[in-house]
Parts: sequence; C-alpha cells; structure tokens
Amino acid sequence: MPATGSMAAWHSGSARAPIRLGRESRVGAEWAIDWMLQRNNSLAPGQLLAFYASLCVLSLGIAAGFWVQGARMVMSFAGIEMLAVGCALWVVARHAADSERIELRDDRLTVEHASGSHVERVEFQPAWVRVEPGHGDRSLIELSGQGRRIAVGRFVQPEQRSQLVSELRWALGRWRQGGMLTASM
Repeated sequence: MPATGSMAAWHSGSARAPIRLGRESRVGAEWAIDWMLQRNNSLAPGQLLAFYASLCVLSLGIAAGFWVQGARMVMSFAGIEMLAVGCALWVVARHAADSERIELRDDRLTVEHASGSHVERVEFQPAWVRVEPGHGDRSLIELSGQGRRIAVGRFVQPEQRSQLVSELRWALGRWRQGGMLTASM
C-alpha cells in the first residue's frame, strides 16, 4: 500500500523539496537519499576515557594522601567508587554510537537501527512503504510494508519528526513518480 498523507512538498511546483535531515545524491545513474540519525553526544569516546582517567588519578591521589595519614579505609572506598563510575561510563560509551540509517536507493528502502552491539536491518520495496507518524509528542515514526515494521526517529528531536515524515513522504513520492532527481543535480 502506498504511503498516505500529504506530499505537498513535491506538488508545490519545485523539482526538489528542501531536504534538511537527509542527503540527496546521484552516483552515476543511481539516485539516493540517505538519512543518518545519531545520538547527540557531548563527549567523544576518547574524551570520555580521558575524563575517567583524570577522575581516577584525582580520586586515588586524594585517597593515597589519606592512606599516608593512616586512614586506610579511604583507599578501598575510592576504589569502589571508581569501579562504579567506570561501569556507568562503560554503559554510556557502549551506546555512544547508537544510530539509525535510512537509505532510499533506486530499488529499495533500507532501515538500520544500531543499539549497542545489536543491529536491526529491514528492507522494503519503496512502492509498498507506509510512513505513519505517531500520535503523541514523543512517539516515533513507523515505517511499514510487506508484513514488516520498524520505528525510527529516536535520535531526532520530537519537534523535528514532522520534518522527517515530510522528507520520507516526499522522497517516496518522487520514487513513485519516476522523476528521482532533476538534471540540475
């Protein structure tokens, strides 16, 4: 069943809709639009490791000072504290590369959702994809077709999800029309 809803972006007379969240390209004769949606991380994994190392040096240095003064239990509590902080930062670092990638190529729509070490991949024929926005402010966007379903939009701010829905519908509409890209691309 074709995507439902308004595809006003490509009916407006312009050959291309403003793609803000995705990237439109043509390689040879193949047309493509890619959306790479990633978690917004304030620290890169290397920076996170440097932060943890400096925290360990500081905490264990202070504990060593107390050790020298005769307070031997401070070192064991500092070690337990650094172990707990290390475990928490490991969980954060494990999900730092979580992402969603949506690719519309000439013959398929591929969606990959990576969470930790688990990767879920679903391929659709573009002619049968439905784009179904959620009904609440925080709900995700569902792509469905051919008995398969996947939710996307985890790494897009809720107020930008309608833009993602519009871009997906516009791209699928262009695919169905057969006019993938204009010659000016």
